[in-house]
Amino acid sequence: MNTSASADFFNFDFTALLYGKAPIGALDYPQPTQDTDLLKQLSFIPGLKEFLMLRQVHALEHGTVWVLSELTRAHTPTRASSNISMDNELLSGLSTEQGFYLYGKVNISDLRRAVTLALHRLTSGEWDLAIHPRCGTNVSASMLLTAGLAVSVHLLLPRGLIEQLIGLGLAATTASELAPDIGVFAQRYLTTAIPFNLAIENITCTHDMNGREAHFIKVYWQEKIVSG
Repeated sequence: MNTSASADFFNFDFTALLYGKAPIGALDYPQPTQDTDLLKQLSFIPGLKEFLMLRQVHALEHGTVWVLSELTRAHTPTRASSNISMDNELLSGLSTEQGFYLYGKVNISDLRRAVTLALHRLTSGEWDLAIHPRCGTNVSASMLLTAGLAVSVHLLLPRGLIEQLIGLGLAATTASELAPDIGVFAQRYLTTAIPFNLAIENITCTHDMNGREAHFIKVYWQEKIVSG
């Protein structure tokens, strides 16, 4: 990584990105054929295509939740709109390599519109839609960070009860401060990717693996070709 890129990284406002105030492309710009090219070069790796597809589906899931939240707010009377968050907390999702489950009371027409619009907006440059503050990645990052810091302070500090309690408190506080930024970073580089290769196949009312009612948005992989 060159010096300029390093400077951009350390000056980047992850908190602004978390709440949709900064473009995800502030660090770099996803290339439409990056996953297609990677798959061609490393096709011998078992499960690579499924992993790449899962990352793209994950981003589309987040984008769909954001767009549905926007549609919900647009349908709400102006007098009440000030009390409604852009993030509809009644909606949640679960991604698979074949598509994603969406939980919550959703009008099927709005869902079709939201999925199509989210896919278009994500692939047209609105990369911030791929990041969501309620993603399980953030929870995992928080848990791992808290556990790591707790173990570290336990080993580094004296074994006295007071010292250990103070250390655990500092570890928990530090983790709560750092976890959102680390979670966003993990989403950006590990668990999501711009869905350049996804196409929507259909949307059905179904049940997930645990029997919960949901809508399933089924997608399929298509090669991304950019004409010269």
